[in-house]
Amino acid sequence: MNSLDWAVLIGYFGVMIVIGMWSHRQVDGVSDFFTAGGRMPWWLSGISHHMSGYSAVMFTGYAGIAYQYGITSYVTWSFPIAVGIAIGARLFAGRLNRLRSRLGVASPLEYLKDRYDLPTQQALAWSGVLLKIVDVGAKWAAIATLLSVFTGLSLNQGILITGVITGVYCTVGGLWADALTELGQFVIQLLAGVAMLVRVLGELGGADGLWTVWDRLPDGHTRPTAGPYTLAFLLAYLFIKTFEYSGGMWNQAQRYMATRDAREARRSALLSAALWLVWPVVLFFPMWAAPLLVTARKPDASDAYALLTERLLPHGLLGLVVVGFFSHTMAMCSSDANAISAVFTRDIAPAVSARARDWSHRAGLVAARLSTVCFLALSMAIATQVGSPTFKDIITVVIKWVAGLVGPISIPFLLGMLPAFRRSGPTAALVSWAAGLFAFWLTNYGIGGVQLQVQIVAPVATSLLLFATIGLIRPEATPERDAVLSRINGGLEGE
Repeated sequence: MNSLDWAVLIGYFGVMIVIGMWSHRQVDGVSDFFTAGGRMPWWLSGISHHMSGYSAVMFTGYAGIAYQYGITSYVTWSFPIAVGIAIGARLFAGRLNRLRSRLGVASPLEYLKDRYDLPTQQALAWSGVLLKIVDVGAKWAAIATLLSVFTGLSLNQGILITGVITGVYCTVGGLWADALTELGQFVIQLLAGVAMLVRVLGELGGADGLWTVWDRLPDGHTRPTAGPYTLAFLLAYLFIKTFEYSGGMWNQAQRYMATRDAREARRSALLSAALWLVWPVVLFFPMWAAPLLVTARKPDASDAYALLTERLLPHGLLGLVVVGFFSHTMAMCSSDANAISAVFTRDIAPAVSARARDWSHRAGLVAARLSTVCFLALSMAIATQVGSPTFKDIITVVIKWVAGLVGPISIPFLLGMLPAFRRSGPTAALVSWAAGLFAFWLTNYGIGGVQLQVQIVAPVATSLLLFATIGLIRPEATPERDAVLSRINGGLEGE
């Protein structure tokens, strides 16, 4: 990178901070900070939902998969996410919106205290917070890895720079800042992605390279599934992502909660699903063609896209692509920070502190901002350990830990809103959560040689089976719980 690239990067950071400061004026209370007061347009919510769903891991871990295995990177990653979000648009988006519009909650997990009980709410809240610290730590490490390729900065320096900038705008502006910066980040990534696609096609001989490149690529690059990413993995991933991207990881749930009503929440979800279906193809094509243009240095080829960018793009555009890397990671991390802050402020703190239950309007907002800063700091500390034997590498953290652990947390949260599971109460929720966590440990660390797809699907399948079965064997429906479900599942606004 030269001075022009640095100017683009620094300018981007400056714009993000300005947006955060402007959004600060839109935040009058905790509801505005966490759910934009229910005033977010559906199209902004949909773009924000899409952008908050993936990070620079796509340009490191998934770029390595694309380099080694070809189109399976799309078929087994973004395609099942698109399908899962479309399913969630029908099942969960409108119901998640009603948590705010009808129950008046500001955190996705607030309703769990009435739907189940306080211990269930706390178990899901604490375990989800700990999981997201690890998950976001992997995202910081991914962007710092890319930054080191372009600038020579160390991993820790890269983590510090990106974390501090993200912390400034998402702490002062809340969900409004997240959504508006994600809109700007989407535009930047659109420009950067198209620029890279055009440049790669130029190297391949023109637009005809879209059709003629496949015969020149390594054997197996056109197989929908390859290597460890088998058909069973695809189905397992679809199963997981339907829950995760439909609100199971909370930050996506906030996007649905932030829209005006359930209709707009559904439209938001469908827009996000369409973006996941189309846009990753543009981003992945240069990665698929990368073996013809560069030679990866790392065993997992996670540096392939960075090397491609350095070779092909002129200064200025190089800076824009690096900004694109940052945009994805900062979008996901800031949205996660806001979601975790909501859960801590609205669910955890009041349960452990009598003073927190009596927070004033101002004190609640201060607590929200402080908890955002604390979460970012902890995740940055974890990021420095991603390369340790405990966490192995970036892609392992993202695929194995997050996909494996999201199920036990999301099953009671999401399925608890559906009338079909009205008989499943606190016992079903807690047992399914604990058994799912045990299944994760057993398949990943207790038993050797377990296939990747089994490691991913076993926890969520265990949780789902027990949640439904215990609800039938030991029903715990009560008039109070039925009343909560009735308010969540009423007719759509305007019908």
